[in-house]
Amino acid sequence: MGRIFEVRKSTMFARWDRMAKQFTRIGKEIVISVKVGGPDPATNPGLRRCYLNAKSVGMPKDRVEAAIKRALGKDTENFEEILYEGYGPHGVAIIVESATDNHVRTVANVKSHFNKGGGAMGTSGSVSFQFKKMGLFKLKNEGLNPEDLEFELIDFGLEELGESTTETGEEVLAIRCAFADFGNMQKALEEKNFTVLSSELEWVPITLVELNEEQAQDLLKLVDKLEQDEDVQKVFHNLK
Repeated sequence: MGRIFEVRKSTMFARWDRMAKQFTRIGKEIVISVKVGGPDPATNPGLRRCYLNAKSVGMPKDRVEAAIKRALGKDTENFEEILYEGYGPHGVAIIVESATDNHVRTVANVKSHFNKGGGAMGTSGSVSFQFKKMGLFKLKNEGLNPEDLEFELIDFGLEELGESTTETGEEVLAIRCAFADFGNMQKALEEKNFTVLSSELEWVPITLVELNEEQAQDLLKLVDKLEQDEDVQKVFHNLK
């Protein structure tokens, strides 16, 4: 067992700005989940995942409840989830996940970020073939034996098992599964009563691009601009 691979991320956000962005992102995910599966987490696995992730970043309970209430309102905006792809400076592949109520605004903004950041937005499928969509679950390490855990979860789609950290720096166990196995893995972890701290879907790069520090900063400035956009949920890239 080794340290599970994680894509390098920009460190340019201040802590409070990052928290605010996370609250906004999860709030949108709650609205989308409630509209799809209803407001009861007992029957809505997507909403249960939102609850977990909200707790993992310290999102106040009243903000979670407000997002659910907002989703049930008649005049609530309908967020559309759209994926954008492109290349950043120095040939780094980038995938941008968005949730927007105005796709015309969002595509214009994302394209502008790419252009100003020395990159270029591509068409659907232009870079996603360089990534694999996977589920990531972070578990509280309550004396779990990695070998036993691997044996327990292999039949539910486990592909990777290793060490990772939470937003607060807590050492945890992380497991990855294929996108198609995400629901089965979530159900298995719940039934086995593991303490799941967070669960996400992410785009994991198949191959990595190595840059020098100056070139990496060019790329990370673009990533930072994309992450700060109000319609952007997550940004993935293949920088080593």
